[in-house]
Amino acid sequence: MDLTGNGALVTGGASGIGAAAVRRLAAAGARVAVADRDESAATALADEVGGIALTGDVADPERMPAHVAAAEEAFGRLDVVLLNAGVTAGQSGVVDLDLAGYRRIVGVNVDHVVFGLAAAVPALRRAGGGRVVATASLAGIVPMPGDALYTMTKHAVVGYVRAAAPVLAPDGIRVNAVCPGFADTPLIARAKPQFGDFPLLSAEDVVDAIEGVLERGEPGECWFVQPGREPGPYGFRGAPGPAGGAAPPKVSWSDH
Repeated sequence: MDLTGNGALVTGGASGIGAAAVRRLAAAGARVAVADRDESAATALADEVGGIALTGDVADPERMPAHVAAAEEAFGRLDVVLLNAGVTAGQSGVVDLDLAGYRRIVGVNVDHVVFGLAAAVPALRRAGGGRVVATASLAGIVPMPGDALYTMTKHAVVGYVRAAAPVLAPDGIRVNAVCPGFADTPLIARAKPQFGDFPLLSAEDVVDAIEGVLERGEPGECWFVQPGREPGPYGFRGAPGPAGGAAPPKVSWSDH
């Protein structure tokens, strides 16, 4: 992967999958903006790779536009955006519901992806096109009964990516998602003893898939990542249409 001269932005970039992605992008020649709530960790990693550190809450509607602007100003362009920040719910969301926790997981896992893509599009257009990869989860394509709220947010990311991709493809902007199974990262640190001998992905396994998506992914593809398997696009089954084979209408709500 050759990203010489490219500008990149990684959210949740100071640890786990994000940190591994930052190092991989920098090794490929990109200049990388490391965005994370942990200012000291973001600064240390940015110094390590010769990038810049950005801090703040990505669920804040003003934060992602600010991050994009800072990265484009520092690097002169923005070509790659990894919307990787994510949190777990810490509650079932079914038999219990903590409103603050619910708002938090939706803000980070869903809002930040929407805010991030919307903010990045003008910069990517100015660069002549680019690539956006959102870190979803296997819980974005199959249910995870133990965490219904997490499942909901990751399904939302997958749906958003698949619907946004064809809109942006004509501009040379490719939008994808990666859907890893359980990975040995700080996100599962508290629950890790429960996994026992269950095989876990490493952060590098997930970044291998991200690199594959960046190099050869097609618009809207959502790549699964599972231990011992070659990552690849998940094959979604089409929903049945109306009887008679009528094609669905192409509706643009912006026209109404």
